Amino acid sequence: MDLGLDAKVALVTGGSRGIGRGIAAVLAAEGARVAVASRSRERIEAAAADVGARPYVFDANDLDAVDGLVDAVEADLGPIDIYVANTGGPPAGDPLGFTREQWEAAHRTLVLTPMAIITRVLPRMRSRGWGRVLAVGSMAVLEPIAALQLSNAHRPGLVAAFKALARQAAADGVTFNTIHPGRIATDRIFSNAGSREAAEAAARDEVPAGRLGTVEELADAAAFLVSDRASYVTGTSLLVDGGLTQSLS
Repeated sequence: MDLGLDAKVALVTGGSRGIGRGIAAVLAAEGARVAVASRSRERIEAAAADVGARPYVFDANDLDAVDGLVDAVEADLGPIDIYVANTGGPPAGDPLGFTREQWEAAHRTLVLTPMAIITRVLPRMRSRGWGRVLAVGSMAVLEPIAALQLSNAHRPGLVAAFKALARQAAADGVTFNTIHPGRIATDRIFSNAGSREAAEAAARDEVPAGRLGTVEELADAAAFLVSDRASYVTGTSLLVDGGLTQSLS
């Protein structure tokens, strides 16, 4: 299936590893001109070389860096057609054990920075009559996870913001969607479980599919949502969780 992404300019944040890197790889394979951004110069340059993207150093905790990132990507590659708001999950822990600084950092990275980037790229998407904005969320939006309180509290806010923006921009050919990963085989899942073996064992017992999902499975779904084929899909959330989530909405 031709996704209609050839020569589209895509910005994927959190693109040095895991889900972000996987999405960047699929978009690049589909012919998009991909910019990947992350805090570590070494990791982002290595990831970009591997997937065929252009690297940018960017810390999602630094709101003042947003304009510089967007300006650099557009100077190098052209106006951004696709923005994938992917941010590594905030730390896990006791729901009441996080510091004020951790709460503020989570709000900046999960809500304020994506909205600041959208504020920059959306007007030009609308003027061109085509644009795709996709947030990588979490199944915690639908079924809160006690240890992931910072995600529980902040990720639903971005979903709500996208719902409003989807209605506003739909007639201009711009879509806003969110993809919610379940237990995807990433370093973060392995770390939270204690080891890869522990994460895989838990998935066999608890996930209806009987296994962890792969980054590629998540990335393929994401690529569809930012494609030309998904032009009538907006304001939605897609679960990629192997049947783990039980809620109806």
